Amino acid sequence: MVNGKCISGWMILGLCGFARADDLATVYQEALVHNAQYRAAEAQYASIQQRVPESVAALLPSVSVSANTLWNDNNSNTLQHQQYNSNGYTVSLIQPLWRATNNITLHEAHTLADQASAQLDLARQELLIHTAQAYFDVLYAQDALNTIKEQRAADLQQLEQASRSFDIGAASITDVRDAKAHYDLLTAQEISATNEVASKTQVLRQIINQDPGPLAPLRDGIVLKSPEPNTVGPWEAAAQTTNPSVVAAEAAVEAAQQEASKARAGHLPTVDLVATHGYSTSATNITVGTDLHANTFGIQFSVPIYSGGGTLAKVRENVALLDKANADLEDARRSGVLAAQQAYLGATSGLAQVKALTEAVKSAQIALESNKRGVAVGARINIDVLNAQQALAVTERDLAKARYDTLMALLHLKASAGSVGGVDIDEVNALLAK
Repeated sequence: MVNGKCISGWMILGLCGFARADDLATVYQEALVHNAQYRAAEAQYASIQQRVPESVAALLPSVSVSANTLWNDNNSNTLQHQQYNSNGYTVSLIQPLWRATNNITLHEAHTLADQASAQLDLARQELLIHTAQAYFDVLYAQDALNTIKEQRAADLQQLEQASRSFDIGAASITDVRDAKAHYDLLTAQEISATNEVASKTQVLRQIINQDPGPLAPLRDGIVLKSPEPNTVGPWEAAAQTTNPSVVAAEAAVEAAQQEASKARAGHLPTVDLVATHGYSTSATNITVGTDLHANTFGIQFSVPIYSGGGTLAKVRENVALLDKANADLEDARRSGVLAAQQAYLGATSGLAQVKALTEAVKSAQIALESNKRGVAVGARINIDVLNAQQALAVTERDLAKARYDTLMALLHLKASAGSVGGVDIDEVNALLAK
């Protein structure tokens, strides 16, 4: 956490003594460990993986043991009154030989495990995107605050100059009031911008579940790479095949097909191998004191005949759910294509905007230097320099925003194809100041 003495040093690394600057890779690793939503996704994935051994267990033998001890008190008009204790146990074994639903359930379990894996990949990608967006939102909020501070400092100089000019009769009271009004407006904007920094920082804190340190900003003069491939077609194709949402939807369709098959299998017979071993003492009042051993072994065949129409209703239900899964798959593919198109356009237009704003910054710097030389020779006044400084600060802020947006568009583009990961975070991280 940044202490109170470091509040004013958000923009400059190293002003907080030994305070460490968090970079994007560090923040992302913290999110992987501490983010509650991602941890929930991991737990969900781990739970669904257990459906495979659960389904395998239904194909293996089941053994059960039951035992009893009973007190018997029998009285009959033909036999004498008898009281005795009887004991017994039974060991039963059932080995399924043919149960169509069990085999289908096993295949379905593997399909659901694949779906869970895709959903975990999706959760990881979403966490990466949300973390990067929150990181850049904080940086931009700080940039906006810095710009307002620079404008406010320049306006303060203008206000002071207008006041001095008014005192010597070189300016009107209207000039002073205009300068004061603009200065007061920037004061209010600075308060709002400060709150925005705190708000964006809290969003990042919610993701990583701890207070972030000062964040490493983008280095000056960085060059952003174009998408590779630099055409939208391959990205659209990948969005329909390797996007985690599409992969999960495809697995959902397969699982729905298996569920429908399992419902139809409710009409099929089942065949089991059964074996029992039983032991009892004093089995009846006639055989008091007799030990009885009983063993059975054989095949048990069962045919469902009528269940009140429940099986047919279950089949119709799962056929409808299969139609839904197919519709969801189509929607996932279309959404993936749209996401790829929007991200590609955002990346290409963002790169063009970065290029244009880079030139605009150079022009603003030249204009500032020209105004400074103009002041030195008397062709310009100090207000012209202050205005040029403000224009440069605003242009630099806009350039930073364009870079953040372009980087996010590039990450979204890879996410639409299901290929965004830690390597991409490392590449972005290399663009940050150390």
